Amino acid sequence: MKALASLVASLLFGLCSSAQAAPISLKVAHFLPPSSPGHKDVIQPWCEAIQKDSDGQLRCQIYPAMQLGGTPAQLLSQVRDGVADVVWTLPGYTPGMFPISEVFELPFMTTNAPASSRALWEFIGKYAQSEYADVKLIAAWISGPYQIHTRKKAVRKLADLEGLKIRAPSRLSTRLLTALGATPVGMPVPQITEALSKGVIDGAMAPWEVLPATKAHELTRFHTDVVKGRTLATSTMVLMMNSARYQSLSPELQAVIDKHSGADTSAWISEQFGKADAVGLKAAQDRGNEIIYLTNTQTERWEAAALTVTEQWIQQMNQQYKGAELIKAARALVDNHTQKTK
Repeated sequence: MKALASLVASLLFGLCSSAQAAPISLKVAHFLPPSSPGHKDVIQPWCEAIQKDSDGQLRCQIYPAMQLGGTPAQLLSQVRDGVADVVWTLPGYTPGMFPISEVFELPFMTTNAPASSRALWEFIGKYAQSEYADVKLIAAWISGPYQIHTRKKAVRKLADLEGLKIRAPSRLSTRLLTALGATPVGMPVPQITEALSKGVIDGAMAPWEVLPATKAHELTRFHTDVVKGRTLATSTMVLMMNSARYQSLSPELQAVIDKHSGADTSAWISEQFGKADAVGLKAAQDRGNEIIYLTNTQTERWEAAALTVTEQWIQQMNQQYKGAELIKAARALVDNHTQKTK
């Protein structure tokens, strides 16, 4: 009987051990197609890294192109509600939800993406933690600098934007395009292709990296870029995890997620987008499209026109926060991290 009891106990222990070792599948959702750099060069490698460092205990089930349903603007609610365990999204898709960290989307705020992404991560930790209190923030970074890509009309100066319908990715870029004289049309990245092909918009404000995935380099002929100092505009992006899902993990598995979170992860992600920007630029060049770089004089005029966007943001923020101080803090962090990369 003792031998039988011992055998049963061993079997039960083995079953328990097997159950404890069963892989945990994380539902990871985003809005871009599987062919996009965000999927291939960021999400997949990140998932492979946590699987390796967890000895296979953490695995990802990736749902690109909104395969869990809904729209890109609903990704935030999906991760908060547990429909998805991890999402990659743009705070700008949910206006008003991230007013403090939105400062990084102001015109001519950021410099190179890795340095500015480290600055964004540090800024959130110091000033905007309340905006992410109900999720586990894994990474926060900025996209590459935005250019203006147009179908038929070259944009060489401010007057060239008059009357053009240009895709805007966020509320601040909407205000910026208005200040520059264009007519903004808000839409997420996946809608750019159809909007350009049907002539709903005359062009799009977007970083180089989105061109191949959206075929925007085939649907536009001119690309206007700012090369002096700070970027014309950018978008903040985040990778975040359902808080309850994170808390349900063992301390060892939480440590794996933590290892692949933070400033270094944010900078690494932005570097992948930088590589993708180079690919997008080359795709436009290979088609013989014209790349237009604003002169210093024109850039200064664009900066002057964009000041109204910053001033309006300060006024609105002053209702609850000290807008000017947030801008000063963000610029200082950007300058500090940019200096470190020189």
